[in-house]
Amino acid sequence: MASIIGLTINGRKQEHLIPDAMLLVDFLRDKLGLTGTKKGCDGGECGACTVLVDGKQRLGCMTLAKSVAGKTVETIESVGPHGRLSRLQTAFHEKLGTQCGFCTPGMIMAAESLLRDNPDPDEDEIRTALSGNLCRCTGYVKIIESVQAAIAAGEVGK
Repeated sequence: MASIIGLTINGRKQEHLIPDAMLLVDFLRDKLGLTGTKKGCDGGECGACTVLVDGKQRLGCMTLAKSVAGKTVETIESVGPHGRLSRLQTAFHEKLGTQCGFCTPGMIMAAESLLRDNPDPDEDEIRTALSGNLCRCTGYVKIIESVQAAIAAGEVGK
């Protein structure tokens, strides 16, 4: 079975025929070519597939694509304005918050969600917001510093 759903993806209204059992991460990657959203654990444990649905964090590997009908989905591809790096992305680059880079899109989307709700979180709030995202390369110090640097620079969160 399949359903036709309407939704907004990265600011563009769209309609798609989606198999009822298709996961959001597979829809984004395989149907739309938005490969910034990563498939990691396929079990909701690593956060690599984090996207924003109506501005809130959602794991693409735990979300049926048809369940986002009528909603707004944002992926890492939408974060930078006009094809440029956002301040959060720039901070991750400058503060070495990325190592291999696999977890980075999910980390940035989780941080983006936090900063939209709370533009000046303390370190504990940052750690809590990112706690569902695993990084196998670092001890998270550079990731936390990256979010803090973006906050210090201002203009984070939409």
